[in-house]
Amino acid sequence: MASTNGQEVPPPLQDIPTAKEKKYDRQLRLWGAAGQVALEESHILLLNSGAGVTGVETLKNLVLPGIGQFSILDSAIVTEADLGVNFFVEDASLGRFRAAETVRMLEELNPGVKGHAITETVDTFFDVGKGEVAPFQPYNLIIVAAPIEPTWLTHILHCAQALHIPVFYLHCVGYFSSFAVTLPPAFPIVDTHPDPTATTDLRLLKPWPALAQFAAEKTAMLNESESSMGEEDDATSKEREAAKARRAHDKAHIPYLCLLLHYLEQWKQSHDGNVPATYKEKTAFRNLVRAGDYNEENFDEACTAVLRALNPPTPPSSILDILSAPETHNLTPETPAFWLIANAINQFYTKHNQLPLPGSVPDMKAESSVYVQLQNIYKSKARDDSAEVLATVRELEKETNRPQHLAVDAKEVENFCKGAAHIHLVRGRAFQTAQSDASLRFGDGAKVLAMELSMPESLVGLHLAFLAWDRYIATHSTSAAPEVGGERLRVPGGATTSGADDDDEAYEADVAKVTSIAHTLLDHLITESGTGFLEDPEYSEARERVGKFVRELVRAGGGELHNVASVTGGLVAQEVIKVVTRQYVPVEGVCLFDGVQGRTQVLRV
Repeated sequence: MASTNGQEVPPPLQDIPTAKEKKYDRQLRLWGAAGQVALEESHILLLNSGAGVTGVETLKNLVLPGIGQFSILDSAIVTEADLGVNFFVEDASLGRFRAAETVRMLEELNPGVKGHAITETVDTFFDVGKGEVAPFQPYNLIIVAAPIEPTWLTHILHCAQALHIPVFYLHCVGYFSSFAVTLPPAFPIVDTHPDPTATTDLRLLKPWPALAQFAAEKTAMLNESESSMGEEDDATSKEREAAKARRAHDKAHIPYLCLLLHYLEQWKQSHDGNVPATYKEKTAFRNLVRAGDYNEENFDEACTAVLRALNPPTPPSSILDILSAPETHNLTPETPAFWLIANAINQFYTKHNQLPLPGSVPDMKAESSVYVQLQNIYKSKARDDSAEVLATVRELEKETNRPQHLAVDAKEVENFCKGAAHIHLVRGRAFQTAQSDASLRFGDGAKVLAMELSMPESLVGLHLAFLAWDRYIATHSTSAAPEVGGERLRVPGGATTSGADDDDEAYEADVAKVTSIAHTLLDHLITESGTGFLEDPEYSEARERVGKFVRELVRAGGGELHNVASVTGGLVAQEVIKVVTRQYVPVEGVCLFDGVQGRTQVLRV
């Protein structure tokens, strides 16, 4: 080693984290480097309107973890009302475009993020009348904040679906909020991050040769008589004691996997080669293992793992449905990599009647060197399975004449193989939009929603109230000259053009209108569900709950409370990150938040 002035110079430090890794350390532990890259390559568009707080709070929670770019489309001018609820404007912002001011202050949170302000109106920026998709192409996710003109929302959904761009539609009114999600028609997720206890796949019922040999070597001592250990004629008493202690130590450190395999062989010898299948048989097998030693921790671990580990590695039907989906058969040169790998894994499953081995080994009592050996055996088998799948993928690429620049990465295949038993596929569909000239249909979710109506704790009434709130806007929006810098949308409980002099009368009139719409939607839901009418008192109670939600929404007059907007922004941002990184399982349908009771609920609609 080199030295200076007689002092040894320590070796250079290895694997020093970069400044970016230090900055994003906590989130990298959640979604890894691949997820961070996906965030940094994304460009999110926020269509902001109304009070405009929740959308900005959502962006705050995306800017901090390092999203690549964001754009805010908002033609509103900052007023004194904004200063009271929006933390991303200041006194100097008065009279300026809200989009520009919020972009400026959001960028201060993270210098590595680029923001863009668009101060046009929605219809002029997207040229709604022409129906072109080009303005949407720079973005890979769109967030729409209510209230918005229904025709514009329909246009946005149509174009986004054509480009397979996810859309989030959010409400935040008073103490209540909701957001709905529309994903592409096929949205597969490999990194679902299941609970670690659910990912253990040990293949003890079908051990491969390397594992079986390893287990036999480590449990060979169990076949030897304890009385024969160290009883050579010339062995001293001290030597016999030492041999006995070594045997006890070795026995206490046999990995429980090896113990289970050892006793499985004993069981099969007395049961015509069959393994324990029923609960009764597994209980008897556990007693067999327990009889091996009543005191050692590794035998305790083996007994605890019996019911969990002695199950055949049969994937759920939902996984098999994904692996045999139409997309896996209709392969083209441009087919997403997910479907090529799914096809290859389906072939692997057909051949071996099991999915590729994940390769992970749970923690257990064992000597470190022995545990590392066991890990390597599982990792080696996992690599072999992954290599077989990769070879099939390469064959599929040749058969489909896939371009070289679209070649599937081997790392992607390896990651898929590790999580094959827990992949998830979302079949995205458009969320419900309230139009002024069309009836609202609940589709295949009508029956489930109708059942929710009889549950006092359900937030389905809030969902109906928000739909009625949107329908009111669709039927009451005005074509009057726009205010400076923004469109004029008539929201329930807001500024009216009815000519009513008394605010209370105007408020009660709006409550009556929105409640009537909500009750009509409730009746349509019951009829469409085919369940018949709810009988009293359930029906009356459901109408009353819907009416209470409506009254609170109208009372807010379209206003947003910052604390509710902040919570909602966090919820939306969490789901956006799931969608952008394609990790974890995102919300499907609509998520509702009741700020009065502090409750959330997800409805599949």
